[in-house]
Amino acid sequence: MQPLNQQPLVQKILTQPNYQFWALNLFGWAGYGFFVALSAIFWDRHFGMQVAYTLLSVTTGLMLSLGLREFFKKIWNMNALLRGIYSLLAVIVTTGLWSYLKMEVFFYLNQDMKTDRSLYEYLGWYTYSFFIFLSWAALYFSLKYYRMLQAEKEKTLKAQAMAHEAQLKMLRYQLNPHFLFNTLNAISTLILEKETATANGMVTELSKFLRYSLDNNPMQKVTLAQEVETLKLYLGIEKLRFEERLNIHFRISESARNAHIPNLLLQPLIENAIKYAIAKSPNGGTIELDADVLHNQLSIQLTDDGPGIADIPVALRERAEGQHGGVGLANTRERLHELYGAAHSFELENIEPHGLRITIRIPYSSTERSKAA
Repeated sequence: MQPLNQQPLVQKILTQPNYQFWALNLFGWAGYGFFVALSAIFWDRHFGMQVAYTLLSVTTGLMLSLGLREFFKKIWNMNALLRGIYSLLAVIVTTGLWSYLKMEVFFYLNQDMKTDRSLYEYLGWYTYSFFIFLSWAALYFSLKYYRMLQAEKEKTLKAQAMAHEAQLKMLRYQLNPHFLFNTLNAISTLILEKETATANGMVTELSKFLRYSLDNNPMQKVTLAQEVETLKLYLGIEKLRFEERLNIHFRISESARNAHIPNLLLQPLIENAIKYAIAKSPNGGTIELDADVLHNQLSIQLTDDGPGIADIPVALRERAEGQHGGVGLANTRERLHELYGAAHSFELENIEPHGLRITIRIPYSSTERSKAA
């Protein structure tokens, strides 16, 4: 991003209030001078005199408008009623001064005209001059209020973004103690059973996984290929627990490998499958992860051959809310909702003869697509 003093003039006018004011003010008074000059041509007045009158009218009008601006800035923090009264009085006084100056200069430059400097003549000058300054003041306050509303909108959006980010971080960090609790329980059990070598191996693998977790930004998305490598760190821990009882197969298409997904999205789902499909079965079981890009969406399916869910409508809700599935499913569902809203789907279904399939669909994005764009 360029420093403000190096930005092009057009960009400064569009983004900076002070430049906007000067651009609009100069443009407005230049337009006024143009129409005054046109009226001189229409009435066939002396060109030199009309140029002098136009320059003086525009110059004095511009200077008086700058004075009005400073006055409006001083009364801006007053309550609306007082601000309105003082603003109207300032416009009335400014218009009176400008009308008098213009009329005196006009008659001085056109001494051959027979019109007298009467009150009626002055009121005519005053009326259209008052309309000009009233319009100027209305435009000034309209832009001022517009910028104020835009600033409030930006603050609101920023606050919402910060709340959204905080929610995502909370959900992401929630996984660490949950996973750590389960793993330490397993290590404790191994120590009690005097399987110290396996327990030591789990501690080593756990340290690798936690190091990865600490080294990566929880808000940053990763490719599915990176997520799979992270899963292998986690599965290295679980393999020490279950050995041959745990089988897992990855089928990831080439297009899906580069797809962006939230960091550690799949780990709690794998953990949940191990808890319910592997740990409770004497013979263990198999977990399969399939991913492909279909119709501009990344489709991920995680399947286990455990007991599944006996009553999908009720158990789906309960398991997603954590009564059966811990925080894993609920956390994943909430993270996807925060990130993608209605643009995602998260479904659970029983499979025959037994087992559970979790299907996630999110909008497809990848590093290659970003480069192409």
